[in-house]
Amino acid sequence: MWQGDLLFVLKQLVLKDFKVRYRNMSLGVLWSLLNPLVMMGVLTFVFTKIFPNPTEGNFAIFLLCGLVPYNFFSISWLMGTVSLVDNFNLIKRVPVPREVIPIAAVFSTGVQMLIQIALLLGMVLIFGRGINAQWLWLPVIWGFELVFVCGLALIFSAINVYVRDTRYVVESANTVLFWLVPIFYSFAIIPERFREIYQFNPVAALVLASRDILIQAQAPGHALLFKLAASSTFMLLMGFFVFRILKRRFYNYL
Repeated sequence: MWQGDLLFVLKQLVLKDFKVRYRNMSLGVLWSLLNPLVMMGVLTFVFTKIFPNPTEGNFAIFLLCGLVPYNFFSISWLMGTVSLVDNFNLIKRVPVPREVIPIAAVFSTGVQMLIQIALLLGMVLIFGRGINAQWLWLPVIWGFELVFVCGLALIFSAINVYVRDTRYVVESANTVLFWLVPIFYSFAIIPERFREIYQFNPVAALVLASRDILIQAQAPGHALLFKLAASSTFMLLMGFFVFRILKRRFYNYL
């Protein structure tokens, strides 16, 4: 398939997934804003009124820097995992590269991510943190997370064709990950022996880099960027490798 045709198919799949996701919802894409706002409100109340954390002055921004990356990661990983099974009719009828389908599922969630990023940047401005030159790093670090999730989606969507319980494994992993990513707590309280491991998690690395840029107005550290780039690139390459092996027998299981 020619590159132009492939991009056209990817675009159509992204639009289809996005429309289907919000078609029967009365509030439509507003749910993309309500979810992080509600979580921000609850966690801000808990950690400023019940368990106050005096070290974090702009706790709402601090939280959103964690919630927005986590929300995108968890939703896109799950949507990518079930994408092949949900589109089995398309796979059997249309001769498109199978890899396009989980990648399109991730990109369709990326539209929701853009809405939440706009919310995050708006909150930064509202709470008095002005625009600075370090914002130019934002597309770079978010691009790395997109790469990482595409790799995961390729792997787990292929496995889900053979083992349909895979989606529940992903849902459970997302629940655990909520506590392992420094969303509502500072990276500074993590014991020294675990910090290197944390930074190789692209979601945690993205949270830390976002806080550096939006709260501290400084560029992410070179070591942090290297770990984010390395783990994201590795996952994408591994995703294509695993997908290529497993896709040979998709037709028999879909």
